[in-house]
Amino acid sequence: MSGGGCSIVWFRRDLRVEDNSALTAGMRAGAVVAVFIWAPEEEGQYQPGRVSRWWLKHSLAHLDSSLRNLGISLVTKRSTDSVSSLLEVISSTGASQLFFNHLYDPLSLIRDHRAKEVLTAQGIAVRSFNADLLYEPWDVNHTDGQPFSTFYAFWERCLSMPCDPEAPLLPPKRIIAGDVSRCSSDTLVLEDESEKASNALLARAWSPGWSNADKALTTFINGPLIEYSKNRRKANSATTSLLSPHLHFGELSVKKVFHLVRIKQVLWANEGNKAGEESVNLFLKSIGLREYSRYISFNHPYCHKRPILGHLRFFPWVVNESYFKAWRQGRTGYPLVDAGMRELWATGWLHDRIRVVVSSFFVKVLQLPWRWGMKYFWDTLLDADLESDALGWQYISGTLPDGREFDQIDNPQFQGYKFDPNGEYVRRWLPELARIPTEWIHHPWNAPEPVLQAAGIELGSNYPLPIVGIDAAKARLEEAITEMWQQEAASRAAIENGTEEGLGDSFETTPIAFPQDIQMEESHEPVRHNPPPVTHRYEDQMVPSITSSLLRVEEEETSSDLRNTTGDSRAEVPVNVNVRQNELARETLNQRMLQAAQGNAQVQNTAVELRNDAEDSTAESSSSSRRERNGGVVPVWPPLASSYSEQIVGDENGRGASSSYLQRHPQSHQLMNWRRLPQTG
Repeated sequence: MSGGGCSIVWFRRDLRVEDNSALTAGMRAGAVVAVFIWAPEEEGQYQPGRVSRWWLKHSLAHLDSSLRNLGISLVTKRSTDSVSSLLEVISSTGASQLFFNHLYDPLSLIRDHRAKEVLTAQGIAVRSFNADLLYEPWDVNHTDGQPFSTFYAFWERCLSMPCDPEAPLLPPKRIIAGDVSRCSSDTLVLEDESEKASNALLARAWSPGWSNADKALTTFINGPLIEYSKNRRKANSATTSLLSPHLHFGELSVKKVFHLVRIKQVLWANEGNKAGEESVNLFLKSIGLREYSRYISFNHPYCHKRPILGHLRFFPWVVNESYFKAWRQGRTGYPLVDAGMRELWATGWLHDRIRVVVSSFFVKVLQLPWRWGMKYFWDTLLDADLESDALGWQYISGTLPDGREFDQIDNPQFQGYKFDPNGEYVRRWLPELARIPTEWIHHPWNAPEPVLQAAGIELGSNYPLPIVGIDAAKARLEEAITEMWQQEAASRAAIENGTEEGLGDSFETTPIAFPQDIQMEESHEPVRHNPPPVTHRYEDQMVPSITSSLLRVEEEETSSDLRNTTGDSRAEVPVNVNVRQNELARETLNQRMLQAAQGNAQVQNTAVELRNDAEDSTAESSSSSRRERNGGVVPVWPPLASSYSEQIVGDENGRGASSSYLQRHPQSHQLMNWRRLPQTG
């Protein structure tokens, strides 16, 4: 079948042929042209790092091979504007329809809405689908329609929905190819020559591609899952599912994961296997957290840039490039932290417990700006995922209603004996400590001198002394929190007196100098202990470096945001969408999205990302008010919930945001009004 009337299936983070709603819909409509557009510039400050690009390269090759076996090939395009590239493909193939699966981050919402507007104006039918979440974000709300503000309330509602997620779709047996004779593919350069040696090591541990993801899921369910509850905290072994990179790139359907795990749950319940049931519940909670990260991102579009709770706007972060360099190089003097950071640099991977340890140390002990840490995670993790990382850093920094207490510091020494009791993990990544007895492995500074000498350790030489003492860090944190509340109270008083229009709008401080290579957006936040510049040498680890020059940018409304979203703008929208120019343009865009949602049922929905809701005949897309078989309605970001009636729950360690802390600081429950945030999407 040739040319006219064919459909384009636009692949993004859904690189699979199984349970792919957009692909299934395109296949049923007739001939298909499969397209992937590589436009990293559209991602602003969050362009994929080295290991993410390595994964993408191999995942695309795997997808292309699978599609060829089904009768078509994958057309790849290198672009700086995805919408323009789509128009070019439509022109060269004569396509009359476009199908794609939802994404939820602000940049994708704006880009996808623009694609629908532009292509619909050209007479192209555009349809989008839920293929990466169990439920659409706008379908999981309180009875009054407001979004949930705590994870457990959200997840309880998901598990008690009237209908379970639909069963995953099987892969197609054959796809009719559209005419691509006039549509050439661009060669995508996803790996530099200088990166190949390092990347070669990744292939020893990981196998990208959707069918490999399916095998990894089967291996986990039939093996480690049953002891997941017992072993999940062991940092030295593969006790987690290791599925997160596959999930991020959409090689694996979350719906399929959910259904297969629920089958095990029923089986073990019938057998009376309590340990298996507990393991399933905990693993499903991790799936729920991933769902929740999309839910939060959709309902709080700038959670990757600003804290959900506003008081941290006034926290006086320590700007110290030496601290940041020591942390990322694994030279803090705390063995568990250092082992984690060296593993991250070498492998692009970290056990989830170690991620909590190193990020908590970054924020609570070193008190470095959280955006630096989150951006470093983004640049170095194989499963770098903006929404999940933002949720994690928000949780650690206490900016979620059910997050950790910000004034709580976990001692890396105690965490070491909890997650690595025999010191095996530390010895693997810190060979300089390999010979020290387990008794001292997590606090070598306390070891007697003869023990250190026998182990070949010279503190301050071949292994550093602690960069900051825990007691000193606690005192400094308490002082900083006191200063934060004083500044917040002063700002509130100014607002009440009519001298300020909004929280912190005229709060004058020296802006933090962000790491230049990370290219983060300036934020007017209090600064402490800004050191002189550090001379960098060629031998230094090739990671983002700090500049001590303080650069001022255009002042824009900064909502309170301190820790969880690293970086600056996940959201630099495509050039044509000029959302950042002024308030008028921003308001116009919101009005247009609202009009589209209310009146145009043919305009497609662009909001969903990580769970494969593959429908059996034509994939179903939901809107905030109804479901439509032939494509959804473009979702409009709702206002943030102002009610926090849900119980504040702790983390796995029993350390959550306690009621006493929130009672002492009731204003920490105050959410920033999302309409006041710069619409830089």
